[in-house]
Amino acid sequence: MSRPPRNSPPRPSSPQKPTPWPPQFPPERRAPPAQVLQPGAAPVVTVLPASASPAQTHPHGWKRKQEFKALHLALAFLTTLPLPHVRDVQPGDFARASAYYPLAGYVVGGLVAGLLFLGLPLPPGVVAALGVGVWLLLTGMLHFDGLVDSADALFAMKSPAQRLDILKDVHVGAFGLATGVLALLLLWSLLGAGLPWYAPLVAAVVARMVVLMPMNAYPAARQESLGAQSRQGRWGLAFVFALPALLLPHAWIAALVALLGVTLAAAWAARRLGGGLSGDIYGLLIVLAEVLVLGFYAWNLNG
Repeated sequence: MSRPPRNSPPRPSSPQKPTPWPPQFPPERRAPPAQVLQPGAAPVVTVLPASASPAQTHPHGWKRKQEFKALHLALAFLTTLPLPHVRDVQPGDFARASAYYPLAGYVVGGLVAGLLFLGLPLPPGVVAALGVGVWLLLTGMLHFDGLVDSADALFAMKSPAQRLDILKDVHVGAFGLATGVLALLLLWSLLGAGLPWYAPLVAAVVARMVVLMPMNAYPAARQESLGAQSRQGRWGLAFVFALPALLLPHAWIAALVALLGVTLAAAWAARRLGGGLSGDIYGLLIVLAEVLVLGFYAWNLNG
């Protein structure tokens, strides 16, 4: 094969085909034609499906999360346990949490019962005083404060509207002071009376169960209060949680005594406040139920 001479001119290249403009694309890559909106015609709007809520996508997991939140809220509200702060409290959370009130009773009454069970080598009065201190410490004096405020309002010779104003007053009056001292003396005397060690456990659990009856039976005296948000709790679930304590000796009878006393006291308080109850009244009813249960065990012990 012969080679072209070195100095020979380059061979002419084939002419390139000019690129069309605008570029042409295959049919499958072409964009759809733009919509031309005629005068007076409504635009076509494509509505994309909204993202489903967690309750719709994972109903069982969302339900468990709500129940754990309700338990957390009940323990954080009724006890002074060092629990994390409950975040993002939604409407209905306090009502859902009220079903777990008996579990808070196990915490409070269980520790006081454990103190009696230990049989400390101390005089009964000292052990009873320690029990009262633990009781008040674990509840943050929440119910005791409601008892004192309620006594000031309910025993005042005022109108129902004025009594509701007294409930909001932070100052303690003569009725509240006398009622608070009497309640502490009763609690101290009963804990030092040689009761069965489990009596405080039954008292704390039963009190937080039976209080749900007036909470659901009577309207809220003040709609903006936490007591109003805690209404409409699930009585059946609270009863299930309280059932282990009710299986202890004579606990059923003690619960009936507490329920009767709470029912009568709630009816009287509702009449004094114009037909409704408040969170302070719920605290009064819890303290009353606790004293009634302990009093029943003391009566049964001496009878």
